[in-house]
Amino acid sequence: MLENNDAIQAAVLRRLLTHLDEHKEVQNIDLMNLADFCRNCLAKWTLAEAQVQGLNVEYSHAQEFVYGMPYAQWKSEHQLPATEEQMALFNAKQEAKTKQK
Repeated sequence: MLENNDAIQAAVLRRLLTHLDEHKEVQNIDLMNLADFCRNCLAKWTLAEAQVQGLNVEYSHAQEFVYGMPYAQWKSEHQLPATEEQMALFNAKQEAKTKQK
């Protein structure tokens, strides 16, 4: 029932984007390490689905949809450099995913 309701699915996505916007302190690297997705993934998924629908959307527009501002602005205002620990965990997870294939 709910899986076929586009209005509910769209509202949930808007709510997720609002939640992420309200928690800019949560870094993309942390999202990747904990949940294997980040804001950039959401932008890529948005772009892919727009293309499936026959829309000609630029990646930068998908990023702005997700970030609520141009990506370069978000990055300069909110993104911190990844720590060695964050990168080590990220790289280990990526390597493990590669081995699973």
